[in-house]
Amino acid sequence: MKDSKCHTHNGLDFDAKLKNQTIMKKIILFSAFATLIGCTQRSVSNTTSQPIADTLIRDSLIVDSVTLNKTKPLVPLADTSLSSVDAIEYEIIVYDTTHSGIINNLNDCYKDIDGVLTFRGGPLRQANFGGTLSKRPDTIIVKWAFQTEMDNTETKFGKWGGGSGWTGQPLYITWPDSIYEAIKAQNKELTQDFSKTEVIVGSLASKVYFINPSNGKRSRNPISTGNPIKGTISLDPYFNGLLYVGHGVPNGQTFGCITVNLLNNSVVNTYGSDPKAWRGWNAFDSSPIRVGDFVFRPGENGMIYKYFVDVNGKETLHSKLRYRLKGASQTPGIESSMAVYINYGYFADNSGNVLCINLSTLRPVWRYNNIDDCDATPVIDIENGKPYVYSGCEVDKQPGQGSARLAKIDALTGEEIWCYKSTSTRFNTNGKHFDGGFYSTPLLGVGNCDSLIFANRVDNEQNAQRGHFVAINKYTGQLVYEVKEKCYAWSSPVGFTDPDNNMYVLTGDTQGYMYLIDGASGEVICRRLVGINFESSPVVRGNTAIVGSRGNNIFCVSIE
Repeated sequence: MKDSKCHTHNGLDFDAKLKNQTIMKKIILFSAFATLIGCTQRSVSNTTSQPIADTLIRDSLIVDSVTLNKTKPLVPLADTSLSSVDAIEYEIIVYDTTHSGIINNLNDCYKDIDGVLTFRGGPLRQANFGGTLSKRPDTIIVKWAFQTEMDNTETKFGKWGGGSGWTGQPLYITWPDSIYEAIKAQNKELTQDFSKTEVIVGSLASKVYFINPSNGKRSRNPISTGNPIKGTISLDPYFNGLLYVGHGVPNGQTFGCITVNLLNNSVVNTYGSDPKAWRGWNAFDSSPIRVGDFVFRPGENGMIYKYFVDVNGKETLHSKLRYRLKGASQTPGIESSMAVYINYGYFADNSGNVLCINLSTLRPVWRYNNIDDCDATPVIDIENGKPYVYSGCEVDKQPGQGSARLAKIDALTGEEIWCYKSTSTRFNTNGKHFDGGFYSTPLLGVGNCDSLIFANRVDNEQNAQRGHFVAINKYTGQLVYEVKEKCYAWSSPVGFTDPDNNMYVLTGDTQGYMYLIDGASGEVICRRLVGINFESSPVVRGNTAIVGSRGNNIFCVSIE
């Protein structure tokens, strides 16, 4: 039965095709990456005083968002480890001694690109996609639905089908002229609908798909990756043709992550299990990020991998960091993507650690304890010239009822500014467990909502799958309002603004409903049943959003 609170417009009617699907809990997996052979190794531990790099890092400097977007070279932040790091033990293993590891160009290499190349758009992970509307909207219209294949192979972890899962955000790219011509000259997998602008999305069907966003048709033949993809793939912003893909679930092939050359649709590197890892789970849901000449890939095996990428697009493993809590029986895995401010990288893990590391040296700078499993990606905001990190946790390790927390943290020191807490529940049913809390990466408010931060919170009230969309004052940590959703939501919200700078938020839940919300008031302007289960997060261009659903659909909707 159709459920819509929207003003009705003519559009494709997919509602009759929808049916409920059992919500599958995302699985935390085992280890990654093959150790490269023939490299000289150098190990640095926090139990020794051995220097990490020969080049001195200059004193700390705070810069604002305007400075970040200029081409003037940025001054690195201090190479220091604060006392909070004493809670962990870590080791830095250096393989490539021909490069110091120091990042010489710290400017945002994603800033001036016509497209979205990684999860939430860039190093700050703010999802500032620039969504715009011509007026106050009143409806959600389905423009097209692209169908992926369905992989019904029975694995140890069940059947994964197609479409996309958590976080599963599509990429959106308008190719520069030179790359566009190179692809046309070299790639034999292009279709008649290949265009200069493409949507690229990783699928649970174990393939990467390419879509012409103007009509929803296949723009080139898909690339088989060997295993289902859950996380968000990442396109190298230097346009060397490299696409970084992480596996989410093992399905019989080498399990870890791969690198694809999009100039000719070929897999150029495959990385499997890593004997150096302290944790044995091979999944890579994290969306890689590039800073200067280096690409950073966090893994669910508890490792941070640092790759040097030369001018020809050749990857070389430079170094890696492994860490764990002192005295802990398990090593944490990393599902969040890394946020970056100058030369500091920020990520969270499934033991509740929020870590800041120096990207030049991989040395930890500070640690914040957010109590429970943190899968959502940290978001960086710069207020009055000072950076802050927002990070949320789940109710997973906490038995039964627990505290879902969203913390605001000083990005330079790890000091807690405030922590919003809400009661949530973890419960078991039919052999599966459903966790509460924040799977959703927060969205910073803009325009008339610039004092707010938004997220989806899983509540699971009374052992039922429930959730709320919440707006929190980013200066005080106080709840401003909450909107009850049909079901809980893992998808991360995205924003649009009208000519009067009013902000509207689009988000989806795990029953396939989309919500269009007035950001300032919390009014639900439109609620429409569109997909089967939106675990994935949308990408936005203009007044449209493209997002994958469980099942086998990738949807494009317009906000009008």
